[in-house]
Amino acid sequence: MNSIQPVILSGGSGTRLWPLSREAYPKQFLPLASELTMLQATWKRVEAIAARGPLVIANEEHRFVAAEQLQQVGAEPAAIILEPVGRNTAPAIAVAALEATREGADALLVVLPSDHVISDNAAFLRAVEQAAGAAEAGKLVTFGIVPTGPETGYGYIKAAAGEGTRAVERFVEKPDLATATDYVASGQYYWNSGMFLFKASRYLQELERFQPAMLASSCDAWSKARRDADFTRLDKEAFAAVPSDSIDYAVMEKTADAMVVPLDAGWNDVGSWTALRDVSQQDGDGNAHQGDVIAIDCRNTYAYGQRLVAMVGLDDVIVVETDDAVLVGKGDRMQEVKAVVAQLKAEGRSEATWHRKVYRPWGAYDSIDNGARFQVKRITVKPGGTL
Repeated sequence: MNSIQPVILSGGSGTRLWPLSREAYPKQFLPLASELTMLQATWKRVEAIAARGPLVIANEEHRFVAAEQLQQVGAEPAAIILEPVGRNTAPAIAVAALEATREGADALLVVLPSDHVISDNAAFLRAVEQAAGAAEAGKLVTFGIVPTGPETGYGYIKAAAGEGTRAVERFVEKPDLATATDYVASGQYYWNSGMFLFKASRYLQELERFQPAMLASSCDAWSKARRDADFTRLDKEAFAAVPSDSIDYAVMEKTADAMVVPLDAGWNDVGSWTALRDVSQQDGDGNAHQGDVIAIDCRNTYAYGQRLVAMVGLDDVIVVETDDAVLVGKGDRMQEVKAVVAQLKAEGRSEATWHRKVYRPWGAYDSIDNGARFQVKRITVKPGGTL
């Protein structure tokens, strides 16, 4: 197997998990499904097969928390590349591929979003090993999740007939329920996971073929990047000029070399509070709770409480309590949380972006009280940190 270079995409905002996930501290930095944060868990998932530390693509505003969380689990990143503005996955992977080939190497890039849950890590690693042969031969491999039902919230991939690694026949947008039911029944369709494996050089070749302007401007932003011991800062003006597009639209739907490996490993993209309930440990009534929660005669609920949360007689209800906001909603309506965030932004409210407690390289401050002419902050400074 060629050397494996993990690429971790950590630029998302996670608005559907508000109020816990916010723009300044999104879900990949939260310990939602285990004691590790989702970013940390993503690295630990591939650490055993990685030839070197991860290439991490992160929002510039998240640079210190990303670096600190990786340090906490012993990761030594090959680079932390900072995006001054978001430009979707195709340019992010392009600058990762450029960085990976910087010294003449041509590793296999295993591209992983930082906010997914995989419960069967051994099955995931077997799928990567299975995909490696095709990737070494120049194919661009994606991982198709074996569907557990007719999910309408995911894109689908149709695979050619056969077993194992197969050619992709087509990518399909999120279908309606009847179409999704037909897809699952056919056995030829898989959920689009957004995870990939390919040679760095092959991705750059295909991007140049189908999106030459995107590659040229990505190269410009990367070549003008400012580098120090900790971060690679892409040039803001050059990266802002990069066309924004996903890897699916820019490359995978156009290339003749797309292949798919089926993956059945307990995957979940944790795209809503309901999804988080589904991957969390539940009691005999389907309740999943984190924090100080009392539930009387409740079924199929999820509660997250930083203070005491008490629930009585609820079914399929989500309750999330933080120090400055409370979310309560029906489980089947949780995709609409992003509408709440949109309204907060439209009203210029800070709760869309910031928690009451704000982390800084030196520690954190907690705005415990404020009024028209005063504000009180509790400041915590890490050992050795300075203001």
